[in-house]
Amino acid sequence: MRKPKPSVAVVTLAALLLASCGGGGGGGGGGSSGPVTVTPTPTPSATTCGLSARQAFAKGVIDEWYLFPNDVASGVNPASHASVQSYIDALVAPARALNKDRFFTYITSIAEENAFFSSGSSAGFGVRLSYDPASQAVVIAEAYENAPALAAGIDRGTRITAIGTSTANLRTVAAIVAAEGTSGITNALGPSDPGVTRVLRITDAGGTRDVTVTKADYDLDPISDRYGAKVITEGGHSYGYLNLRTFISSANPQLRAAFLNFRNQGITDIVIDLRYNGGGLVSTAELFGDLLGRNRTSSELFSQTNFRPSKAAENDRHFFTAQPESIAPTRIAFIGTGSTASASELVINGMLPYLGTNMTLVGGNTYGKPVGQIALDKAECDDRMRVIAFSTGNALTSGDYFNGLALKITNSCAASDDTAFPLGDVREASLRAAIDFLAGNACTTRIANAETGISAQSRSVRVAAEPEMLIPAQPRAAQRDLPGLF
Repeated sequence: MRKPKPSVAVVTLAALLLASCGGGGGGGGGGSSGPVTVTPTPTPSATTCGLSARQAFAKGVIDEWYLFPNDVASGVNPASHASVQSYIDALVAPARALNKDRFFTYITSIAEENAFFSSGSSAGFGVRLSYDPASQAVVIAEAYENAPALAAGIDRGTRITAIGTSTANLRTVAAIVAAEGTSGITNALGPSDPGVTRVLRITDAGGTRDVTVTKADYDLDPISDRYGAKVITEGGHSYGYLNLRTFISSANPQLRAAFLNFRNQGITDIVIDLRYNGGGLVSTAELFGDLLGRNRTSSELFSQTNFRPSKAAENDRHFFTAQPESIAPTRIAFIGTGSTASASELVINGMLPYLGTNMTLVGGNTYGKPVGQIALDKAECDDRMRVIAFSTGNALTSGDYFNGLALKITNSCAASDDTAFPLGDVREASLRAAIDFLAGNACTTRIANAETGISAQSRSVRVAAEPEMLIPAQPRAAQRDLPGLF
């Protein structure tokens, strides 16, 4: 029997599709447009913020909205759990065991999420970090403009070999991992709070040196001014290149500007680089689809969202909507990795019925998150409950890519994420493979074959192993959407 839903101070729809990698979770921030408008039920009233009240709030949300009601554990005693998240984890454990909910349902901070989803506001060094077990070093996958790390000369491809709070207590990454595993690296880097300072021993083209970097607040630019949107010309043909870091509202005008430039230059072949993009606002994903739909009609479906049967009235369909900046793509090469998830996958999947073999996925398989969350707020406690509430799909299917999109795209092409070159550089392996596809060249190894070690010629062929993105045990809002962010 379903327990009555406790009082909710504020209920906010986010309808966001967000990533979850490793021990992290998916979440998204308030104020976004989306397919559902949720009304507070029952009428909000004053509640306390004790642990039991917060746990009851979480349970009430799951009881009413969880997409997989038959996969919620019964008889879980909230008194046996010392935190709200531990209680949530126990409730959704059956769905998690079935690979349906990989830490996608969780409790988070309203204020923190709102700051990130409005402007990309976060605190830290401003880098994406991965761990390379072969060299036992931390590798910078990406560095953000106007953030401390890039200002200190740390950029993509830089390797961190030791971490400390001073030069006197530097510990090598190899020693940290040997003692504590990769979680020791995130612990050594310290909390994501302004003012936290670390000494990093780094190696790059300039040699090896120690740098001191202090974490600070910064706004993440969704499309980099350095390489995020440009036209690449080769062999007398022009290709559009677009790298979107995350689906937040400040990305919308940047996407429009990028596509207007492509349209004005007659671009029809485009590379869309989503390799580290863990998702975000569904409204931004829908805009992205519209910008790729100049040759689509308003009767053609881009995406669908489907709730549990008791909430079927909330189901929604997004049809292509004409935009003044839209292009009519002939071919698209999407670049993805295991960090490509949720809203990123929605865009890729949404275009598949219309482009077929004129579209490819380059790099590695995507994460596999064909589900999304709504957000319900207990405002007086700064609690935002993220609950998996709907599945997503394209014009043909719904919610059927939990194992990633590579198996859906028959002409996918395996390629390494080559941190030896900047993003947007045609020498970088994944971008090189993407342009080769657009130019009509055959791919030698499919993603599925690369993962099993079998090439198209039944020979053992592998691309370089995808690095492990580092994620803290308790990720902040930005880190849920941007695995590896510090």
